[in-house]
Amino acid sequence: MKNTLKIISYNLNGIRAAIKKDWIGWVADNDFDVIGIQETKAQEEQVPLDALKELGFKYLYWHSAEKKGYSGVTIFSKIKPDKVVYGMGIDRFDLEGRVIRADFGDLTLLNCYFPSGTSGDVRQEVKYDFLDSFNNWIAELKKERPKLIIQGDYNIAHSEMDIHNPKGNKKSSGFLPEEREWMTQWFNNGFVDTYRFQHPDNQKYSWWSYRSGARAKNKGWRIDYQSVSENLRDRIVDTEILNDAVHSDHCPCYLEIKR
Repeated sequence: MKNTLKIISYNLNGIRAAIKKDWIGWVADNDFDVIGIQETKAQEEQVPLDALKELGFKYLYWHSAEKKGYSGVTIFSKIKPDKVVYGMGIDRFDLEGRVIRADFGDLTLLNCYFPSGTSGDVRQEVKYDFLDSFNNWIAELKKERPKLIIQGDYNIAHSEMDIHNPKGNKKSSGFLPEEREWMTQWFNNGFVDTYRFQHPDNQKYSWWSYRSGARAKNKGWRIDYQSVSENLRDRIVDTEILNDAVHSDHCPCYLEIKR
């Protein structure tokens, strides 16, 4: 058994579109063990996955939204998980395909797509509801599975270092004071921001608007995270934000952790 897990978190904003941009070729050029995708926007039967299986990702787990072409999370793994759980047990979120869990030994990986509030007040309230519900659910899960990796698109830029224009975005969903405070409490209550832990002074982003050439100008936000429970801090080997991968308006986050 390998002594580390190399894990990717990647919001593809549509897996079929990403495959057309040679996403599977990019996977082939790298050495990953587990890939968590957010915003698949597809059902499993709609996606050609033989090439991925040929790369060793024999274990494919999908949690799609009830609404076609919307949301959805997956875990693709070369290693068979001991257990896979779909959703949080909360219908209003599970029907949107937001959380999938896989256990590998004493590690539990949660691949998550937090709601966005950018479309207006109604969805912003859904987002706050999710944040509160998720927090409570994690507190219970931690009692059963204390060693947690919680990765995905959190749809929140935590600090001014995580956004290109903090002053201009004070009233933007994703950088609202209440959202940022939730993140502060998250990291104060037993979770480690793995990238910031290893790179305290680096200003790298994981998402850019498609408008106004934002990516070329690097006017981005860091809204994708790989958090680990405090008891895994000493098992963090390597982290990175892979800005050179261009298959989406997001880029992938990488974590290597001791098993």
